[in-house]
Amino acid sequence: MKRLIKYLLMLLIWCNGIGLYAQTYTQYVDPFIGTSATGHTFPGATVPFGMVQLSPETGNFGWNYCSGYRYEDKVITGFAHTHLSGTGGVDLGDVLFFPFQGKTPDKFVSGFSKSTEKASPGYYAVVLDNNNIRAELTASAHTGVHRYTFNNAGQSHLLVDMQSGLVDAPEQLETHVSEGSIKIIDKNTISGYAVTSLWVDKKVYFTARFSKAFSGYHFIDGSNHRRLVLDFETTPHEQIVARVGISGVSIAGAVNNLSETKNKTFDDVRIAADKTWNSYLGKIKATGTNQQKTTFYTSLYHTLIQPNNIADIDGKYRGADSLVHQSADKVFYSTFSLWDTYRAAHPLYTILFPSRTGQMVESMLQHYNTTKLLPIWTLWGKESYAMIGNHSIPVIVDASLKGIGGFSKEKAFEAIKATLTHNGNPKYDWNLYMHYGYLPSDTVRREAVSRTLEAAYDDWCAAQLAKALRKQADYNYFIKRSKFYANLFDKSTNLMRGRLSNGDWVQPFAHLDSGQLATGGDYTEGNAWQYVWQVQQDIPGLIKLMGGKKAFSNKLDSLFSMESKVFGKGSTLDVTGLIGQYAHGNEPVHHVAYLYTLAGNPAKTQQMVRQIADQFYLNTPEGLSGNDDCGQMSAWYIFTAMGFYPVNPADGHYVFGAPQISKTIISLPGNKVFTIEAKGLSAANKYVQSISLNGKLYTKNYITHHDIMMGGKLVFIMGSRASTASF
Repeated sequence: MKRLIKYLLMLLIWCNGIGLYAQTYTQYVDPFIGTSATGHTFPGATVPFGMVQLSPETGNFGWNYCSGYRYEDKVITGFAHTHLSGTGGVDLGDVLFFPFQGKTPDKFVSGFSKSTEKASPGYYAVVLDNNNIRAELTASAHTGVHRYTFNNAGQSHLLVDMQSGLVDAPEQLETHVSEGSIKIIDKNTISGYAVTSLWVDKKVYFTARFSKAFSGYHFIDGSNHRRLVLDFETTPHEQIVARVGISGVSIAGAVNNLSETKNKTFDDVRIAADKTWNSYLGKIKATGTNQQKTTFYTSLYHTLIQPNNIADIDGKYRGADSLVHQSADKVFYSTFSLWDTYRAAHPLYTILFPSRTGQMVESMLQHYNTTKLLPIWTLWGKESYAMIGNHSIPVIVDASLKGIGGFSKEKAFEAIKATLTHNGNPKYDWNLYMHYGYLPSDTVRREAVSRTLEAAYDDWCAAQLAKALRKQADYNYFIKRSKFYANLFDKSTNLMRGRLSNGDWVQPFAHLDSGQLATGGDYTEGNAWQYVWQVQQDIPGLIKLMGGKKAFSNKLDSLFSMESKVFGKGSTLDVTGLIGQYAHGNEPVHHVAYLYTLAGNPAKTQQMVRQIADQFYLNTPEGLSGNDDCGQMSAWYIFTAMGFYPVNPADGHYVFGAPQISKTIISLPGNKVFTIEAKGLSAANKYVQSISLNGKLYTKNYITHHDIMMGGKLVFIMGSRASTASF
């Protein structure tokens, strides 16, 4: 039977490779894209929005190992069950396994040959040089499944390590776990837990069941009992399968989560993961070259790894107060990298997975019920307070205005209003904000300009929901605050500039210096040139401040043509992907190329998005220009490839650029489809000559969310020269 299953699996994979299996999109996903340079992605096994990310680790320490893996490394230190995809923060790497044979080594590490390393959605495999052990990984939502083939003779072993994790520095590896242990349940089962503190404080529980009874065991860390070695009596080429349930609630929760893979073989779980990924990726059917489809579907894959549903299968989850709560719909989403993902990833979910969007918003409101503050950057249910603004607000407002259900709009506005008026966020003093109409740089010593601009956008979003709910006084209050961006606009430079509490400009004006969270300055991971465009709510107002469309376009030209140099201590970590001072490797500029269209110069947008897509989205491990940031970098490409982008992520408009692939078909609720076709698209034909919607000439410079969700056909006629057509 095992041989038959293995043969059928190999046949399925072969059919995928030659295109015989219908609707196969996983064949175009390369999980190694973004695993080098600053992409910070991981190649391991997970399913869409799942709790488990079972992936190899090649290092533990520092910013380079936010995901635990770098493609260029030559050793593997183990396989852990939780990881972050594309972030700039270090945490997770929980419940690490490492197989070996022979004596217990002083250091658990093995070299490996890249030729043996394979990855596809829901599956990872590698052969470890030490003792020729083949390791294979797959996953369901709450369970990681390992298969180790011990090819050589001799006793086999498996390290189970709850002390390991991804940390900032080596000394933290011994201190980040404050409590925890592993227990032997029976000859086939172990359980354990750890209480860790790094980016956030969290609890992780696990239960592991093995296909073969272990013959012995010993702890290698004394009385801590967090590092366990299991012994197995094996014959050459024997396989041992481990099923590992993960929970943030309890050991009982981890046991219960194991039921996802009950009575399933490793190959059953792998096939199910592949099928699940195909169903999600197949929401958009893309036509293009294999290279284009690899870029497209890998980008879509990366957008669907998170947010993560951290609720157990019975709906229990551990919230921000460290207490166990019950989710009515049995899901609770975390890993909300909202400063990044509100820009394009969440708008993409509203098209492809509106019901998921409703659940995500409901999770945000459940978080508010616990903390009286909407989430900013949550991980495993805990607030990290990373980044600035509170960009759950545009996500909630966008879902509300698009008519997405699953949550109370009145409750949503209550949460938004409280978040934006009650002091609770350590990065905002709302009394100070209201008194000055900006955050003064001599009082707020870090990121005063960026914090003001991002708060003003959240204010605009709050005003729109207030208006929809007929709360006129609230609308007036928040729409006034949304204009505070103008108080930091320096007309002498046409840039956003820090002001002191006496109203004077900050001197000297280091307009090219890039600020960082850790190093101070008036800006967040950027400079004045990158942040002047952070007025997504009022581009016409910004155009007016700059002196009109021509002056605005000239300023954009300067941004893209300036010297590509990064200034400021430590700033090169995030300010990457440079074209002039445009830094595509970080999120604040992601909408900027589309501003040419709004200034009446769409050909410039079409030219720039082609350059950005070609230059910064390569099908190589170093192919991303910056952190993928939980799918935001990838979401930019998905929208751009289809031909439009949500410049203001909460106004229901998608501003036109130019398609990068010849055809996409989006599957929508109600069995509707929306087709986008780029006729004549080629390397030379990058300019849009005309646009039609459902057979009629279309002259707006955007398409609405409503038009897309109604279904229909959008056609771009492409050419080699910039068109003077009005759209």
